[in-house]
Amino acid sequence: MSTTALDILKTTFGYPSFRGPQADIIDHVGGGGDALVLMPTGGGKSLCYQIPALLRDGVAIVVSPLIALMQDQVDALRELGIAASFLNSSLSGEEANRVERQMLAGDIKLLYVAPERLITSRFLDLLDRLRDDGKLSLFAIDEAHCVSQWGHDFRSDYLELAVLAARYPGVPRIALTATADALTRVEIRARLKLDDAREFVSSFDRPNIRYLITERVDERAQLRAFLREHAGESGIVYCLSRKKVDATADWLNAEMTRALPYHAGMDQEVRRRNQSRFLREEGIVMVATIAFGMGIDKPDVRFVAHLDLPKSVEGYYQETGRAGRDGDESEALMIYGLADVVQQRRFIEQSEASEEFKRAGRAKLDALLGLCETTACRRGRLLAYFGETQPEGYACGNCDTCLNPPQTWDATELVRMALSAIYRTGQRYGATYVIEVLQGKTTTQMRDRGHDTSPVHGIGKDHDEATWRNVFRQIVTHGWAEIDVEAYGALHLTPAARPILRGEVPALLRQQLAVTATTKAAKAKRGAKAKVGKDGKPEAELTSADEALYEKLKAWRLDTAREENVPAFVILHDSVLREIARSRPRDKAALSTISGIGESKLARFGEAVVGIVSG
Repeated sequence: MSTTALDILKTTFGYPSFRGPQADIIDHVGGGGDALVLMPTGGGKSLCYQIPALLRDGVAIVVSPLIALMQDQVDALRELGIAASFLNSSLSGEEANRVERQMLAGDIKLLYVAPERLITSRFLDLLDRLRDDGKLSLFAIDEAHCVSQWGHDFRSDYLELAVLAARYPGVPRIALTATADALTRVEIRARLKLDDAREFVSSFDRPNIRYLITERVDERAQLRAFLREHAGESGIVYCLSRKKVDATADWLNAEMTRALPYHAGMDQEVRRRNQSRFLREEGIVMVATIAFGMGIDKPDVRFVAHLDLPKSVEGYYQETGRAGRDGDESEALMIYGLADVVQQRRFIEQSEASEEFKRAGRAKLDALLGLCETTACRRGRLLAYFGETQPEGYACGNCDTCLNPPQTWDATELVRMALSAIYRTGQRYGATYVIEVLQGKTTTQMRDRGHDTSPVHGIGKDHDEATWRNVFRQIVTHGWAEIDVEAYGALHLTPAARPILRGEVPALLRQQLAVTATTKAAKAKRGAKAKVGKDGKPEAELTSADEALYEKLKAWRLDTAREENVPAFVILHDSVLREIARSRPRDKAALSTISGIGESKLARFGEAVVGIVSG
């Protein structure tokens, strides 16, 4: 590895050493090679193209899908003394022209652009001029999974980026993503013409995130209990519909929680303002559809909650991965029910997509349901989906199934009742109606259909609705019945139901955990987990005096961030402030040894920080 790259890492970014495959990636791309990089959120993907951009002559073009993401990354680079800029619709014509002139003059090292701008004739002509002058250093395609038509973040403009391979064959390209299963990786290579690109795959494990998945019983009560454990912390609550986003945000604000809504149906300026507040203020809960979050670089998001079933394991991983980018302990909660399964299947079957696409969608949903219903370690199941097989009996110690192992129970009798009721009501009705028949309820519709005199009417009256909903949900996830979305969610028996009905095999179901169990109890059972620094090593706990200094440093950082109009974490990350509070550097030389303090930040903030430490 070039010592120059390591020098840049130390002096500019303030880190003592590379992590994982970073060094190999930087050498490869810096030497002119193409690369496909799969690295988890918070794993240091940006350095993999930023340092090669600083090593090579000319301007690096970074393709980024979101305006807000561009702004944050450019702000962070400028704080490091790196010449960076962006071109997007937020700039006036005059401002855009000025950036273009700076680019052509070689005054910019990294330029962030949206894919739709890059593929315009005007911009490609500018790139041609850079190439002809030998001033085009590399292309970095961030969030590369957006090219996948199978994925959850598909952007049609990404398909046009294949032009870069044909038009600029001598310019290295690096495609980066935090999530991509095997199918998506193949598609990224094919659609971006990265045939000869070297592939770098890091572990997808985010050990600092605790995964919690529970059946919906009383959604708001469950969310309230979860948020109580995270009072004063920043987090994201995902909802499937815009209506639910608005209703949940209003309810949380009434509950004295600072919450902001975010979805595509809102005024663009309001969305921008809400996102800015989330990035710049502490303790805000963003309630959003999946329109929010891709590329959000806020390191201190302490929790992510899903109030509806995500669309796929990739979507779940991507969305939960917005928590804990700084390595600190974070939590991901999912609350779901049978209605979610019905809804997601309806989305798939009623789409205008090809049958091939629908089959892929069904497989992805089945994989997600497998993650939800597993009795094994959730992290192990999640990693296995991305090709990281764990040893038999693997237990991460930081998910609900490890902290409070679920039990299976012999539900053969109830499952046979449920399957019989589905059959005897004609396989024409959804779970709600069939449960009413089982519980012996009598309605006008039921009498008209003759189901009040059916042999299955009332045979399940000794069990409450919650138990039956648990049974029906698992019947679907086990494949003993399937949902006919064209018939308004009617349940149909599958061939797999026959051995159950005949009594040939037992039906073992996952015992639902008590919904009153708190995350605090789980923490107590697991024990305190040390915070982990960027070097991967556990951080020592702060003393009370250290905590007091840490709070003073945070207050200074907030004031400084407001003066510079950037998010607080752009100034210095929480982990850097904690290490300063712990080590108490008395001069700039001592401060320079702390990871995350490069030359630029030392020069700009060194005296102020040392002054606070010295009292």
